[in-house]
Amino acid sequence: MKNIPLYEVRQIRDLKDMLSSSAVQFADRTAFHVKKEEGGPYETITYRQFKADVDAFGTALHALGLSGGRIAVVGENRYEWAVSYLATVNGTGIVVPMDRELPLNELQSLMHRAHVNAIIFSGTKLKDVQAMRADLPEGCLLICMDAIPPETGMYSWETLLEEGRIKVAEGVRVFLDAPVDETVMSILLFTSGTTDKSKAVMLSHRNIASDLMDMCAMLYISQEDTFLSILPLHHTYECTCGFLCQIYRGCSIAYCEGLRHILKNMKEAKVTMLNCVPLILESMHRRIWDQAAKDPALLKKLKTGIRVSNALRVVGIDLRRKLFAQIHENFGGHLRMMISGGAAIAPEVVKGLQDIGIACVQGYGLTECSPIIALNRNCDFKNDAAGLPIPHGEIKIFEADATGVGEIITRGPNVMLGYYENEAATKAVMVDGWFHTGDLGLIDKDGFVHITGRQKNVIVTKNGKNIYPEEIEYLLGRSPLIQESMVYGRAAEKDGELEVSAEIFPNMEKMAEHLGDAAPSADRIYEAIAEVVRTVNKQLTLYKYIRYFTVREEEFAKTTSKKIIRKNLRK
Repeated sequence: MKNIPLYEVRQIRDLKDMLSSSAVQFADRTAFHVKKEEGGPYETITYRQFKADVDAFGTALHALGLSGGRIAVVGENRYEWAVSYLATVNGTGIVVPMDRELPLNELQSLMHRAHVNAIIFSGTKLKDVQAMRADLPEGCLLICMDAIPPETGMYSWETLLEEGRIKVAEGVRVFLDAPVDETVMSILLFTSGTTDKSKAVMLSHRNIASDLMDMCAMLYISQEDTFLSILPLHHTYECTCGFLCQIYRGCSIAYCEGLRHILKNMKEAKVTMLNCVPLILESMHRRIWDQAAKDPALLKKLKTGIRVSNALRVVGIDLRRKLFAQIHENFGGHLRMMISGGAAIAPEVVKGLQDIGIACVQGYGLTECSPIIALNRNCDFKNDAAGLPIPHGEIKIFEADATGVGEIITRGPNVMLGYYENEAATKAVMVDGWFHTGDLGLIDKDGFVHITGRQKNVIVTKNGKNIYPEEIEYLLGRSPLIQESMVYGRAAEKDGELEVSAEIFPNMEKMAEHLGDAAPSADRIYEAIAEVVRTVNKQLTLYKYIRYFTVREEEFAKTTSKKIIRKNLRK
């Protein structure tokens, strides 16, 4: 690491301490931008009001007898979700964020696995909750974030909030004075996977608080910043980095109305920062160049502007926001930084956004680590690296090969307590205090962590050569003709030898442009992809060559964090 000081951050013991101190320090600043109705204007909620609502709702949960209970929260990103989360962990019980896109049978199974005592859900999940009501854990209370008819026998979130406000005004302090043990399980998170294979990660206040402080010590986040929340809040990446981080630092959160409204919401809320996955960054980068490509003069102007800008920056002159003002205006006019996580992103995409004046960094983490374990800094970064280890975490490469590649292992106060009711799985990944990530990578001479792939995805040939599918997928993805790909090992028909194979989903818009045909035949599409494969093979050593590929008509199934579900790949 270069000798660049870390940013100063305030110390917090737990999330209750965090909210209390933020509510004092940032009392009248805007904590949330919310919309009361779709398409309406953003309305603001201050830190003072947010803290009061958390206290009121927590008091109401106690009145329902939920002290020490497990409370599931299921719904889209919204203010009620945020209040429910902190009202649970800051003095009521254990919060269990759930993926609202799970099928009914999986959602129901996870409710039983977590032994939930209550479910707080949005109106969009009302039918699902009603359908599984008869087979929920005994005595499970149901609380709807939206208005519901009284005859449902469920609780109204708004009514409970009002009842809690009355109790707090009357001097009831059962929630306000409830102690928080920062070392025990307070958050139960299910990893992606099928119901029987997903693991339940146990996190504590200490895990999350330490990760928040370390992350903010590395990356400059100001109380003047406004984040747009677009990734699902049940996922620890968005929950820690797109909700709790903002409350800790005193900045604002604007809730997005949906992916097709991102640009409109960015402009409305004057968004300055965005947490996203590579898919979104790549889409934004592609949009810039696709728009420019429609006008040769504009394309030339953009390329020239980047060359001139980069030359001027060498001598300390930065005119990017002026030179590329129209692009910035298209993204709301205030965006200064984008943070990518969830998967590796192509360095040229990151560099492309940096070239026009939008800072862009990526980090690396896992649910089991709260989640961040490595992060590029805004003042110290490498676009092809996952980042530098966080200040209070350690990263080592376990059983590195001759090239320095081995399994990434880590330890620190952010690492989970273990997997809930799964001691065998915990022992498999926690060895001598070190968490084994299952990811392969190396650490360079400057201390940056580089990811090469997932251990379980590695293709091992008969002569012992290791092939990382992610490396080949990255090269395929550089072609505009390819939307997505998945590389895997397949037994060759001739001799049974494992050969590198790929399943490819084309970008049909680009394919039509390339072939000059609005509806190209399957044969022409296949031959165009074959040409891309031949080009990629020229960049690979012989044993990594793609020997077989298929072209698919539909995009790959993905998790809610937009990762391709690799369990469907054909061996």
